[in-house]
Amino acid sequence: MTKSQGFGFGLGKMKELTEAFKKAQQVQEGAKKLQEELDEMEVEGVAGGGLVKVVLSGNQEPRRVEISADALGEGADVVSELVTVAMKDAYNKSTMTMREKMEELTGGLNLPGL
Repeated sequence: MTKSQGFGFGLGKMKELTEAFKKAQQVQEGAKKLQEELDEMEVEGVAGGGLVKVVLSGNQEPRRVEISADALGEGADVVSELVTVAMKDAYNKSTMTMREKMEELTGGLNLPGL
Protein backbone atom coordinates (compact mmCIF):
# COMPACT_ATOMS: atom_id res chain seq x y z
CA MET A 1 0.00 0.00 0.00
CA THR A 2 1.41 3.36 -0.99
CA LYS A 3 1.43 6.32 1.28
CA SER A 4 -0.65 9.26 0.03
CA GLN A 5 1.26 12.49 -0.58
CA GLY A 6 -1.80 14.73 -0.68
CA PHE A 7 -1.32 17.25 -3.48
CA GLY A 8 2.13 15.96 -4.30
CA PHE A 9 4.13 18.13 -1.93
CA GLY A 10 4.89 17.95 1.75
CA LEU A 11 5.39 20.61 4.42
CA GLY A 12 8.83 21.50 3.09
CA LYS A 13 7.33 22.44 -0.26
CA MET A 14 4.59 24.38 1.50
CA LYS A 15 7.24 26.50 3.23
CA GLU A 16 8.93 27.18 -0.12
CA LEU A 17 5.59 28.16 -1.60
CA THR A 18 4.90 30.53 1.31
CA GLU A 19 8.33 32.14 0.84
CA ALA A 20 7.66 32.52 -2.88
CA PHE A 21 4.36 34.28 -2.15
CA LYS A 22 6.12 36.62 0.31
CA LYS A 23 8.75 37.48 -2.29
CA ALA A 24 6.08 38.02 -4.93
CA GLN A 25 4.26 40.41 -2.59
CA GLN A 26 7.50 42.31 -1.94
CA VAL A 27 8.11 42.59 -5.68
CA GLN A 28 4.54 43.83 -6.20
CA GLU A 29 4.96 46.50 -3.52
CA GLY A 30 8.34 47.45 -4.95
CA ALA A 31 6.88 47.64 -8.46
CA LYS A 32 4.24 50.11 -7.29
CA LYS A 33 6.91 52.28 -5.67
CA LEU A 34 9.07 51.97 -8.78
CA GLN A 35 6.16 53.05 -10.98
CA GLU A 36 5.76 56.22 -8.90
CA GLU A 37 9.52 56.85 -8.99
CA LEU A 38 9.62 56.45 -12.78
CA ASP A 39 6.65 58.80 -13.18
CA GLU A 40 8.57 61.53 -11.34
CA MET A 41 11.92 60.87 -13.05
CA GLU A 42 13.07 62.87 -16.06
CA VAL A 43 15.32 61.35 -18.72
CA GLU A 44 16.95 63.68 -21.22
CA GLY A 45 17.92 62.85 -24.78
CA VAL A 46 20.26 65.21 -26.60
CA ALA A 47 21.24 65.79 -30.22
CA GLY A 48 23.44 68.21 -32.11
CA GLY A 49 25.68 68.87 -29.13
CA GLY A 50 22.74 70.16 -27.10
CA LEU A 51 20.94 72.04 -29.87
CA VAL A 52 17.91 69.82 -29.28
CA LYS A 53 16.80 68.15 -26.04
CA VAL A 54 13.88 65.79 -25.52
CA VAL A 55 12.73 65.02 -22.00
CA LEU A 56 10.71 61.91 -21.13
CA SER A 57 9.51 60.56 -17.82
CA GLY A 58 11.10 57.33 -16.62
CA ASN A 59 8.00 55.66 -18.05
CA GLN A 60 8.75 57.15 -21.48
CA GLU A 61 5.97 59.69 -21.29
CA PRO A 62 6.88 62.85 -23.28
CA ARG A 63 7.49 65.89 -21.08
CA ARG A 64 9.03 68.55 -23.32
CA VAL A 65 11.20 69.33 -26.31
CA GLU A 66 13.76 72.15 -26.19
CA ILE A 67 15.09 73.51 -29.49
CA SER A 68 17.77 76.19 -29.42
CA ALA A 69 17.55 79.23 -31.66
CA ASP A 70 20.79 78.09 -33.31
CA ALA A 71 19.11 74.84 -34.39
CA LEU A 72 16.20 76.72 -35.94
CA GLY A 73 18.59 78.50 -38.30
CA GLU A 74 19.61 75.11 -39.75
CA GLY A 75 16.25 74.52 -41.45
CA ALA A 76 13.29 72.25 -40.90
CA ASP A 77 14.94 69.05 -42.18
CA VAL A 78 17.90 69.39 -39.83
CA VAL A 79 15.68 70.26 -36.86
CA SER A 80 13.46 67.28 -37.63
CA GLU A 81 16.47 64.95 -37.73
CA LEU A 82 17.86 66.40 -34.48
CA VAL A 83 14.51 65.94 -32.72
CA THR A 84 14.35 62.33 -33.93
CA VAL A 85 17.90 61.61 -32.72
CA ALA A 86 17.18 63.24 -29.34
CA MET A 87 13.94 61.23 -28.98
CA LYS A 88 15.80 57.98 -29.68
CA ASP A 89 18.49 58.95 -27.17
CA ALA A 90 15.91 59.69 -24.47
CA TYR A 91 13.99 56.49 -25.27
CA ASN A 92 17.13 54.33 -25.07
CA LYS A 93 18.17 55.94 -21.78
CA SER A 94 14.70 55.51 -20.25
CA THR A 95 14.51 51.88 -21.40
CA MET A 96 17.91 51.15 -19.88
CA THR A 97 16.90 52.89 -16.64
CA MET A 98 13.66 50.89 -16.41
CA ARG A 99 15.52 47.63 -17.06
CA GLU A 100 18.14 48.41 -14.39
CA LYS A 101 15.46 49.36 -11.85
CA MET A 102 13.49 46.16 -12.54
CA GLU A 103 16.65 44.07 -12.16
CA GLU A 104 17.28 45.73 -8.79
CA LEU A 105 13.69 45.06 -7.76
CA THR A 106 13.67 41.43 -8.80
CA GLY A 107 17.28 40.68 -7.86
CA GLY A 108 17.69 37.16 -6.57
CA LEU A 109 14.38 36.00 -7.98
CA ASN A 110 14.24 33.75 -10.97
CA LEU A 111 11.27 35.29 -12.71
CA PRO A 112 10.76 34.26 -16.33
CA GLY A 113 10.65 37.10 -18.82
CA LEU A 114 12.36 39.68 -16.61
